[in-house]
Amino acid sequence: MNSAYDILVIGGGTGGIMTAAQLLRANKNLKVAIIEPSETHFYQPAWTLVGAGTYKYENTSRPMKDYIPKGATWIKDKAVKLNPENNSVSTANNGDISYNYLVLSPGLVYDYSLVEGLEETMNKNEVCSVYTDPKYVYKVLQNFKGGTALFTQPTTPIKCGGAPQKIMYLSESYFRKHGKRNNTEVVFATPGTVIFGVPEIKKTLLEVVDRKDINLRFGYMLKKIDSKNKIAWYAMAEHEDEYNHKDLNIEKDGDLVGIHYDMLHLAPPSVAPDFVRNSTLVNAEKWLDVDHHTLQHNKFDNIYGVGDVAGLPTAKTGAAIRKQVPIIVAQILANIEHKASHFKPYNGYSSCPLVTDYGKMVLAEFDYDNNFTPDPNLKKMLIADSSKEHWRLWMLKKYMLPYLYWNKMLKGKQV
Repeated sequence: MNSAYDILVIGGGTGGIMTAAQLLRANKNLKVAIIEPSETHFYQPAWTLVGAGTYKYENTSRPMKDYIPKGATWIKDKAVKLNPENNSVSTANNGDISYNYLVLSPGLVYDYSLVEGLEETMNKNEVCSVYTDPKYVYKVLQNFKGGTALFTQPTTPIKCGGAPQKIMYLSESYFRKHGKRNNTEVVFATPGTVIFGVPEIKKTLLEVVDRKDINLRFGYMLKKIDSKNKIAWYAMAEHEDEYNHKDLNIEKDGDLVGIHYDMLHLAPPSVAPDFVRNSTLVNAEKWLDVDHHTLQHNKFDNIYGVGDVAGLPTAKTGAAIRKQVPIIVAQILANIEHKASHFKPYNGYSSCPLVTDYGKMVLAEFDYDNNFTPDPNLKKMLIADSSKEHWRLWMLKKYMLPYLYWNKMLKGKQV
């Protein structure tokens, strides 16, 4: 097998496939390879809908081989070590692979050890997550008899920061539709300071919280889970606060506060993959150290990062990747062709489709400064203000975005 490539891409997720596809659409003679061990490619944004019983899990996956771009070499292997000083990557089974340019897009991994007791109870005992097993989430909702439905998230960065809220809003609707709401308290415990950082979106979400009578608890830092007694234990941040108080079954243990739950949904603690974390390419927080506007590594100028692995102060979403990839592609092509690169610097754009009910959605689009930056094309869908709930946005989420993902984004076409 050829072990030297013009561009080596690590990761066959959204960022990796999009980057390789756009490069080859621009220049089919490039020698591009993708290191990716998985046989299956998942469309994870739909997993929230799967967890709420309104999307089929089977429709969220396709064979990886169908989406490796034509002209790219698929190295079905794991990257185990980065060797940036000699422009190579060590793999588990194929030795060292050399490159002229390296694009890192391996995503993130879950580290259950960061919350004591989580590993033993994840995806069982009414502890569930749309991030890991959305089918089990729906099973938990169906079996739920009432009590405290606790939704929470860790202190680490996570994929799609809005997902823990989305499944909460849909779960509340599910409880209401199935006669379980009257004897249920819905609680959102987050280490953050606000429900959402963009003022226009925050205003709408607080209206949703009021309508659904949800208890918000800020400054709650998840430390351990006692699955036997069904207690989630938290340390309190200085900004501890509460909105729409509810009397819950609360315990104290020193500085820790425990919330008794009857079901617990959480986003798992997330970190960069080991081969990235253990390399010389990371920042102080152990994410890939890239320039926030060019996505080029801050030390090695032939290395770029895209997607969840990148140490960027913005939400880790597929929508962010859609804006990041063309910036990287423009720079690599310009360097190969010895031309000046022309691209608009990345402004931190990300987007979070916040499903607030069956048939309703808010679309949060924003930049590094939490400015609300709605896509002008939404006007064509007759959506005047995407910071408000709208059924057309639900249609976008459930039908249009999956179609665009499989048929446009992964094919390297502009969306």
